[in-house]
Amino acid sequence: MSTALFTDHYELTMVDAARASKRADRQAVFEVFSRSLPGRRPYGVVAGTGRLIEAIAQFRFHQNELEFLSRHCIVSDDTLEWLANYRFGGDITGYREGDIYFPGSPILQVEGTFAEAVLLETLILSVLNYDCAVASAASRMVQAAGTRTLIEMGARRAHESAAVAAARAAYLAGFAATSNLHAGERYDIPTKGTAAHSFTLVHDSEEEAFRAQIATMGPNTTLLIDTYDMRKGVERAIAIAGTSLGAVRIDSGDLPVVVSQVRAHLDQLGAQQTKIVVTNDLNEHTIAGLRGAPVDVFGVGTSVVTGSGYPAAGLVYKLVSRMDDNGQWLDVAKKSFHKTNPGGKKRAFRTFRKGRAHEEVLTVGQGNPPEGAGELSEHFMLGGISQSSLSPAETLARAREHHLATIATLPDTAFSLSPGDPALPVRLVGGE
Repeated sequence: MSTALFTDHYELTMVDAARASKRADRQAVFEVFSRSLPGRRPYGVVAGTGRLIEAIAQFRFHQNELEFLSRHCIVSDDTLEWLANYRFGGDITGYREGDIYFPGSPILQVEGTFAEAVLLETLILSVLNYDCAVASAASRMVQAAGTRTLIEMGARRAHESAAVAAARAAYLAGFAATSNLHAGERYDIPTKGTAAHSFTLVHDSEEEAFRAQIATMGPNTTLLIDTYDMRKGVERAIAIAGTSLGAVRIDSGDLPVVVSQVRAHLDQLGAQQTKIVVTNDLNEHTIAGLRGAPVDVFGVGTSVVTGSGYPAAGLVYKLVSRMDDNGQWLDVAKKSFHKTNPGGKKRAFRTFRKGRAHEEVLTVGQGNPPEGAGELSEHFMLGGISQSSLSPAETLARAREHHLATIATLPDTAFSLSPGDPALPVRLVGGE
């Protein structure tokens, strides 16, 4: 499927006008960055790059797309002919997927002609703004949960395509599984799920429902115990499944109190190994509030697929450098009030002290990075060709590993759930 119309009207009209002014073929560099982090969080998480590179490969104007543009007179006939042959032929570099970022971090750079690069603006921001938002929220939940397991189960709270992207981003950030089968099939994410309250209600009794579930799924399943009376639900679950029951799920009530009561009841019945799964509109704050409770698994839905209150990461796509008629590169930047950004193509580095990340350093022009600093960017596309031969599942697995390794280098202040300053300062070297 073509992704060429997953864009805004003005991307096409800019290209049309730039071609008329003879500026469309100027070499240009665009950068993706955020001016601030949503909710004054300590860090953001880079996610969606793997999906994005696939989408750019499908950014083609076929007959249907061209006929639509022609029918609505969006661009000139001459530009329609140009679009018919459009293939992005430039370079894309950026932070590795799973890495962390801060205000000003150039997490993606797109270099090519102005026309071919500006056309990708909306697609790039659409993918990265959502995936980074979900991954950033999910990472905070993972840190709040500590060693406990998290399952993403927000498909019913998002657009069907966004639900798959959310499952991918949450898994990248450290969630252990998803309820979404399409995400499981495409990205090899483990899938989990057993039964809802409707399953209990369609039976003549809770006992009948539990027996049916155990007969089909075995005693290692998870029984939902709060459809009626929770205490009686625990007793019925153990009476039917035995003390080897895998888990019970709680989806209501004052969770810190209820979880402790259920744990004590299970232990009293001899089911010390039976785990407790909690759901019920969890977010990073409620998860942190359950740190002292005997919870084994958290199931998170609405909060994770909506970025826990911030469904977009606030990323922008700005032209920072372009070539003049003499073949010289010029640094350019927007100077609007409260919307300024440094011009010039940047290189990004991270410094460490005693194994912990210390500072993000961006160099422009003749600026030199600190000695021993590690460069953060890698090549995703060169000359329009993807530099990865990995499958979607392999790309995700690699990003997940990188995130877990990167997050371990952050200072302890990065894991505060209160609004505050970025966990690492970002310093610009060189440029204006």
